[in-house]
Amino acid sequence: MIAAFQKYMMDGIIGPGATLGSEVFLMNITRRQFLVGGSVALAALTGGRIGSLAFAQDDGDGRATGTDEILVLVFLRGGCDGLSLVAPFDDQNYTNARFNLIIPPDQALVIDPQNSTFTGSVGLHPRAGSLQQLYAAGDLAIVHACGLTEDTRSHAEATRAIERGNPDDPTITSGWLARHLQCSRPDGLLPTLVPMTGIPAALQGDTDAVTMTTAESYSQLEAHWRYRDIMLTTLKQMYSGAGYVNSAGTRAIETIELLKTREREYTPDVSYPSGFGDALKLVAQIVKLDMGLQVATLDFDGWDTHDYQGEYGSGYLATLVTTLANSLSAFYNDLAAYQKRLTVVVMSEFGRSLWANPSQGTDHGRGGVMLVLGGNVNGGKIYGNWPGLAGEDLIQGRDLRVTTDFRTILSEIVVRRLGNPRLGCVFPGFDRYEPLGVVSGTDQEIDYRPPGNRSIYLPLVTR
Repeated sequence: MIAAFQKYMMDGIIGPGATLGSEVFLMNITRRQFLVGGSVALAALTGGRIGSLAFAQDDGDGRATGTDEILVLVFLRGGCDGLSLVAPFDDQNYTNARFNLIIPPDQALVIDPQNSTFTGSVGLHPRAGSLQQLYAAGDLAIVHACGLTEDTRSHAEATRAIERGNPDDPTITSGWLARHLQCSRPDGLLPTLVPMTGIPAALQGDTDAVTMTTAESYSQLEAHWRYRDIMLTTLKQMYSGAGYVNSAGTRAIETIELLKTREREYTPDVSYPSGFGDALKLVAQIVKLDMGLQVATLDFDGWDTHDYQGEYGSGYLATLVTTLANSLSAFYNDLAAYQKRLTVVVMSEFGRSLWANPSQGTDHGRGGVMLVLGGNVNGGKIYGNWPGLAGEDLIQGRDLRVTTDFRTILSEIVVRRLGNPRLGCVFPGFDRYEPLGVVSGTDQEIDYRPPGNRSIYLPLVTR
């Protein structure tokens, strides 16, 4: 806003004696100058959320959906070692290949896989006690040997393919979550939250997404405290009329004001770990403020464990697992009143190699692990077909084979929990809806049609 004001002064639109909230500033701006300067100012202020409310249009097929469900997507950046997080700890192939990187049988947190394809024992990492409790309570499901079916061990390629939701078409630029949101068109004040500084590729194309690191920083505007009230008052005056643009501006301002007045109402009911836990705590805060949150995405970095991964369940990886498990448990318990509306998905771009490398770590692999947590999750079970770890069962003699496409799990959640049957839009090219029963809900007639051409209607501007 300050930048727009300064630009108007430089261009001679307002005089040097005008103040930020003055009538001169508001009255002397033409419609064209308003659209060039004012809209940019508010877009910068609100993270670009004006776009989808003002200009997104229905594609006319009447299949739009809307629910009060909340989806939280956690991406473990770097390639999480699923064979340590959920370990076949008494498999001789595992112990022979891992050496001192194994999860020892006397430390593994043994779980019942409820899956006949597992012929041996399975245990969670010894630092994942919080996850074991959620699994035993039936709130946590695990999918093993899952991920991207395409042959790549590149972080960039695998991440791009997963977040775009269509590994077969590299030309797609939008994210799968963004395409889902185009179908559902949420109408809450803050429907999409990214509790970090950048928009992940899964939300690319969703201009409704709001990024923030704390509720306080978002509500206070990026300006000296002396000018914040003036800025907000001026914005209200600028966006006080009718039409899509004004409606979008008003909605953004309402979000800021609500956060400003209610941010201190939130007190977590549990203790969160720092770092990743702080990001989840912010999501819980926005959920509890009942601002219409439907989708939140966040990253947890550092899972590229090529070197010194940690011996016998200790070390660097153990620290990551501890933070992950305790943060997820705190988040879920903090939102006890919302658990029936909540689904949390944890995934990574790929798993890691079965074999330990000379640097006491593991290299990029293929099959990995997904975690699904929620009040409508059919937990206490490992889903998917376990391919085994014998040499002939592995990819190139080193990597866990992928037997469950990641889209199989996500599409089930999109249909059954988010109420969106338009999989052709969300996952173009994926025409195999075969739910495994990970979550409860109602199946609908699946629409495999690809996303159609959507018209964008701009306001008529005249001089």
